[in-house]
Order: sequence, then C-alpha cells, then structure tokens
Amino acid sequence: MSRVLIVGAGLTGSLCAYLLRKELPSKLQVVIWDKARGAGGRMSTSRCPSDPNCTVDLGAQYITVTPYYAQKHKRFYEELLAQGICKPLGAVVEGMVAKDGAYNLVTPQGVSSIVKHYLKQSGADVFYERQVTQINLRDGKWEVCRKSGSPEPFDVVVLTMPVPQMLQLQGDIVNLIKPSQRQQLETISYSSRYALGLFYEAGTEVDVPWASKYITNSPCIRFISIDDKKRNLESPGVGPSLVVHTSVPFGIEHLEQEKEVVQPLILKHLETILPNLPQPMYIKCQKWRYSQVTEAFPGCPGQLTLYSEPLLFCGGDGFTHSNFDGCTESALQIVKTLASHL
Repeated sequence: MSRVLIVGAGLTGSLCAYLLRKELPSKLQVVIWDKARGAGGRMSTSRCPSDPNCTVDLGAQYITVTPYYAQKHKRFYEELLAQGICKPLGAVVEGMVAKDGAYNLVTPQGVSSIVKHYLKQSGADVFYERQVTQINLRDGKWEVCRKSGSPEPFDVVVLTMPVPQMLQLQGDIVNLIKPSQRQQLETISYSSRYALGLFYEAGTEVDVPWASKYITNSPCIRFISIDDKKRNLESPGVGPSLVVHTSVPFGIEHLEQEKEVVQPLILKHLETILPNLPQPMYIKCQKWRYSQVTEAFPGCPGQLTLYSEPLLFCGGDGFTHSNFDGCTESALQIVKTLASHL
C-alpha cells in the first residue's frame, strides 16, 4: 500500500481523504497532518471555554449553492443535507446580495462539522499540532520533517495549505519546484481580515431584528452574525454567540499588529454599530492572514503536480476559488490525478 500524506485538515484536505477512501480504498494508507489543534482550517468553529455547547463560526459563515454547482456537486450536497450536517438558511441576513437561482445552507453544529464529517468517513490517521517544515527526497520516497518529532517517509504528499505557507517549506522541495511553477505560484494572492467571536452567558439577550448583517458604512467591520440565531439553534440553556468579521482594508492595515492591540479597536467600532450590546464573558480574536483567494493560479486547474516520481501535489482554493465548490473541485482534481498515476 502507498502511504499518502495530506498536509492540512481543512475542507480540501478532508475531502481528498474522503474521496481517496471511496475510490482507492485498498491501495492507499492516508495520513493527515495539520499544524492547528483541531480540524477545519478556514472552516473554523470555536467553542466557549466555559460552555462547549456555545460555539461560533470564525471563518466561513454559510454555503452559497449556485445552480451550476447544485448539479455538478449534487452528490455532496445531498449527502450533507441527508446527514443533517447542513440545512437551508432560513434566518434573516440583512444586506445579502442574492444570486439568481442560488440558495444558502447553514451548519447546525458549526461549519467545522463538514470537515469533521469527511475526516471521520475517510478513515485517515489524523494528527494535529504537526507543522511541516521540510520535504526531502530520500530513496524514492518523501521524507517529511515537522517542527517537533521525527521525520517520516511517504510515497505521495499532497499540500493543501495556503500557497505562501507552502512556498516557505525548506529542504529538497525548494530546488524541485521548477522556476516557471514557482513564478506562477507566487502570483496567487489572498485577502486578510480579523474575526472576533463573542460568547455570552445563558439568558443574555442580543436584541437585534436580524440573524446576520453586512455592514457597509464602517471603516472596520464588514459582517456581524448572531451565530445561534443564524443556525436557528437558540437554546434556553446555552448563551448566544456573536461573530464580527472586519473589512479587508482594516485587516491589511493591522495585519502585522498583535491581536491584543487589534481586538480593542474592533470592539470600539462594534460599540458604534451596536451600542447596547451586553458584555461578553469571553472573546476570541482570530487573525486570518490568508482569508480568501483574490488571485488564483493561472487557469484554475484545481491542483498542480510539482513532482511525479514520487508524487507531490499542491491544491486548495488557491487553484480554484474560495468557497465550498472551489475546494471540492480541487479535491476532485487531486484524486483524479493521483488515481491516474497508480
């Protein structure tokens, strides 16, 4: 059996593992490493330290399904709906731009539940807090080094982290990437933003007429959502949670500052928009350095084969576009290419 390492436990990585289990179950042993403490990547759901039932989505908020992808990715949407992982968005989202024929889905258990579903179904060996630092070629295999712990050999490596992080890897990979490929990879760019998750005690009232709202007149804040209201999961025993996404210009301006400096600035702007907001019992500040792809790899191929013997791929939304369907397209292309080499 070939040993495959997928770097990144976000949507592309988890879908890759899931599809490999379905299509090549007897040929591969799949291992996933992620540098974070849990699954999700930018489909991140954070829990309140004092009440794990109180959660907030800090990354993706809902999934917009266009008519084209509703057909093309029908099997994925049908499964997520049938399993209760997704459901139609019924809450009021002020300022949402409706797309012709499109509809929206939310995740009752938080957006990371999609990634966790695919990881569970994949049967992959998943390890967290494993940050890849070097990739070397040793005796026809990839020797993958991590920040702490011994290097391990793999027959195939699939990189699904944001492309700038991939380009920071050391070892033989530096010289194995062709100059023309590196030049194209360096054209991939991402927007940056901050997200704040605010957690409240049970019984707290957040008195607004909407579940989520796009903000157009703030120099700092672009989107606010009462997360439990958005998911239609308001429960008397669980406090509400609120997420704030900053605008991209604000994110870029404050990108290199410490979160402890940026958090009070966001809260000050939030107070001007929602002056009667109660005091939260806990706040989580998330810096999204690589929030959404603004310039994808030329031609949006879904994946790029960096080396063919042994196989080394990279994929993710940097090779398509930043949403559920973009990551799904990338995972499908990676699996298709991998299957053709076996």
